[in-house]
Amino acid sequence: MAKEPIEQLDTLFDRYMDGKISRRNFIKYLGMAGVTAGIVGGPFGGFTRDALAAKSIRFDGWGGVVSKAFREYAFDPFAKETGIKVIDGEFGDMDTYLTRVKASFPPGGEYNLAHLSGVFDYARYIGLGFGVELDESKIPNLKNVMNAMITPYKKISDGKLSAVPYDLGQTGIAYNTKHISKSKAEKLGASLLWDKDLKDKLGSWGDWRTNIWYAALHTGQSPNDIKKMDDIWDALREQRDLIKKYWSSGAELMSLLANEEIYATVAWSGRVAALQDQGHPIGFLAPKNCYSWQECIFVIKGTNLDYAHKLLDFMLSPECSIAVAKGQKYPPSLDPTRIDMPEEVKKLPAFDPTGKLDGYLFADPEYWNSRQLKWSEKWDRVKAGA
Repeated sequence: MAKEPIEQLDTLFDRYMDGKISRRNFIKYLGMAGVTAGIVGGPFGGFTRDALAAKSIRFDGWGGVVSKAFREYAFDPFAKETGIKVIDGEFGDMDTYLTRVKASFPPGGEYNLAHLSGVFDYARYIGLGFGVELDESKIPNLKNVMNAMITPYKKISDGKLSAVPYDLGQTGIAYNTKHISKSKAEKLGASLLWDKDLKDKLGSWGDWRTNIWYAALHTGQSPNDIKKMDDIWDALREQRDLIKKYWSSGAELMSLLANEEIYATVAWSGRVAALQDQGHPIGFLAPKNCYSWQECIFVIKGTNLDYAHKLLDFMLSPECSIAVAKGQKYPPSLDPTRIDMPEEVKKLPAFDPTGKLDGYLFADPEYWNSRQLKWSEKWDRVKAGA
């Protein structure tokens, strides 16, 4: 038997609240259901307003163990405390996600908060006009965040913030210690990823920045000031013939390493720590000028700022931030000289006990963003075999 019109509307609303359909499709289906029910306008208009005012906010992140940590230690406790539900989505790389955000614009689209990687992504979103002006007085826990992480963002957005720094890590080199000795890994450094003895047992992320960064290290150049791009492309073509798989997500990275399909690859430090906790024989190498990065929680224009302020402050509380750090295996943005950190956090790769981040090499946002179009297109051709 077909559902009654009001039942259809109730089911539609429940699916939206469970994150099974997007806000955009919810609005579209809501209108269709209203027409079918013959109740457009009048009481239906009130229902629409109430439905759209539902207490929820969307958060998009990296999936896998990272999203699991956010869900368990941040989103569920936040919803229990405030009644505001967090609907989470996932992405594998930042360029694909930005394409989705652009498609959802102007404001009123389905995206609210995003776990962006690197100051350069913050600069991209601000440059596109997708930012907001957060009220720092409504995020009191922001005072515990490292100044070294806040300053780069404020420089980009005229002293204001459209995001809060949340964690940091490194894209170093993961290697299987059963097949590659620590001494060999340390001797070769970045060039381990070009070791011909590892042909068909090497992996890399499909991201253009990461591959160019490591090709710069391999060819003896500064990643933030590359002088010989022809050497970079030659190195990447040479490496391509040695690569078994360009992985596209953290989950795929962990699977390839855990199943010993590959023995060495560029890798996110937190995912390596997770594999080590699971008992896999995986070492982590942070060569000189290792690709260091910080991640922020960016608030996209059109988001309910009242909900956003509440969620950001909750997530930056020491209790929540440290629990998430333990779960996702990345050090939190909290200043360890102000907030006591447990040993489990102090042992994480990329943890800096000084809170100053001296010696960490981050991607220069202006340098990399100004070259993105040309280099990313070239990388796609090189990766495809050109």
